[in-house]
Amino acid sequence: MAKQKCIPAWYEDPTPAGTYRSLFKWGDPAGYKHPNSGLVKLMLDTFNMKCDDFQEPLDLALDEIPDNVPSKLPEKHLKEFIRICGAENVRTDTLDRVAKSYGGGMIDALRLRRHIIENIAEAVVAPRSQAEIEEIVKYCDKEGIPVYIYGAGSTVTRGMEAVKGGISLDMSKHMNKVVKFNEVDQTITVQAGMTGPQLEDILNHAQTTLNAKRAYTCGHFPQSFEYSSVGGWVVTRGAGQNSTYYGKIEDIVIAQEYVTPRGVFKTLEHPRSANGPDFDQIMMGSEGAFGVLTNVTLKVFRWQPQNRKRYSYMFKNWQDAREACREIMQAEFGFPSVFRLSDPEETDVAMKLYHIEGTIADSVLKLLGYQPMQKCLLLGHTDGERGFSANVDRKIRRIALKHGAFELSFAGVTKNWEHGRFRDPYMREDLQDFGILIDTLECAVTWSQMENVHKQVRAFIKNRPQTVCMTHLSHAYPQGGNLYFIFIVKSNSIKEYLDLQYGVLDAIQKSGAALSHHHGVGKQSSPWLEDQIGTAQMDVIRTLKGHFDPHNIMNPGGTLGLDMSADQRARRWSKNLED
Repeated sequence: MAKQKCIPAWYEDPTPAGTYRSLFKWGDPAGYKHPNSGLVKLMLDTFNMKCDDFQEPLDLALDEIPDNVPSKLPEKHLKEFIRICGAENVRTDTLDRVAKSYGGGMIDALRLRRHIIENIAEAVVAPRSQAEIEEIVKYCDKEGIPVYIYGAGSTVTRGMEAVKGGISLDMSKHMNKVVKFNEVDQTITVQAGMTGPQLEDILNHAQTTLNAKRAYTCGHFPQSFEYSSVGGWVVTRGAGQNSTYYGKIEDIVIAQEYVTPRGVFKTLEHPRSANGPDFDQIMMGSEGAFGVLTNVTLKVFRWQPQNRKRYSYMFKNWQDAREACREIMQAEFGFPSVFRLSDPEETDVAMKLYHIEGTIADSVLKLLGYQPMQKCLLLGHTDGERGFSANVDRKIRRIALKHGAFELSFAGVTKNWEHGRFRDPYMREDLQDFGILIDTLECAVTWSQMENVHKQVRAFIKNRPQTVCMTHLSHAYPQGGNLYFIFIVKSNSIKEYLDLQYGVLDAIQKSGAALSHHHGVGKQSSPWLEDQIGTAQMDVIRTLKGHFDPHNIMNPGGTLGLDMSADQRARRWSKNLED
């Protein structure tokens, strides 16, 4: 008799507006992506749980957020913001202030589930134009009012947490329009509050929306694509899932415009220059600490999805897979667009997620000696002109097979991944409902560092009993790539979570990897930054901060390792988070 499948009591009702859950709910209030049966079985086996443990959620956090945290902003300041932006664009209710101060990280969800409201802005102000932003920043600088900037709210590094109170500048409401489009130069200038889907829809339909001759793409698709802003991409030096071909955001940006306490700072729209230091690169990654990014000019690329070639290969071990990836990136025939290599543990989970486990392909793999907890999955696709895309696909196939890979393209693995690639974050809230935490930290490495960094960071994470640790390479270069660590633990404790997170950051630092490849620093990782880059470079950041923001009103409270509290510097958490 077949064993009955465990069906957890997942929450499927639309999340009610105004509840604690509505603020940590990923994306669509009515959307969800439940862990499939294979992943549920992994949780049961790893954490010694029973199906009964998945029948009664710990707490769905469906209580309404009471409007009981009064704004401390003096009335004269509120009146001035209302004068500048209009009463409808200035909010002081608790719900809106929390929504524009908390991000999309696990620490945000854990606090909201416990009804912990801290470090929120005293008011949310939604400017309608750059002129209004200039007036707001000038007034805040004069009055000493901290300014935090909200793009779309997907930060996982406590990037917009209003540690010093002040105001949250909401760029999403009005600052989301096309400023200009230049088809001759293949550039588009947009306001910083525009979201990924808004930008991509405009470009994909450029013949209609922009009176263009053809369709275009920005080529930037982070996992948070649907709920992140162009400004957020730029100020955190973000990457997208197609960045191996199109580049990280710092490769796509042509020019920027910022409103700072010192005035407007604007770079020139040249593809390259030798006019001294590159100020675009200086401003990218500043995370709101220097000023407010208002407009950004981006490269655009021809949108040719009909030329895409999907591939997937299984390697017998991590070393062979890494060597194949390095050869692909160094062979100079062009780069693939999506290029994602999973280590053995993530591959075993992927076999469940992408419905390969138990198929004919799985049986064939076992017969050919591709063993569990050894084999590694490479998947992706190519983009570009038809002949180029096809040639890159052929070359990848040749190199993969040379390194002992088994071709899985017939199994539809990449299509399965594409289908859910922006929806995986929904699974976090499902698992957390039953006391299981899932989170990520990522770093950048050279090819020669990769094995050691992977081994050291994994060793720290796996030192915690009953912990899943999956790792993948998702952005690659001729000189190296990133390692993206995903850990899953059975815990409902903020202290345990922060101990693990801080320990992983320590392990990344000690291994010699770059602290972040694309998430940025925020207030979460800032205590590690000076050790990472050195005091000489940190002094340059301090000098730039002093130049652009002499009164420290822009995103104060630890961003980029600036003005950290003693607790932050000591990597401690506040007393109300000790549980």
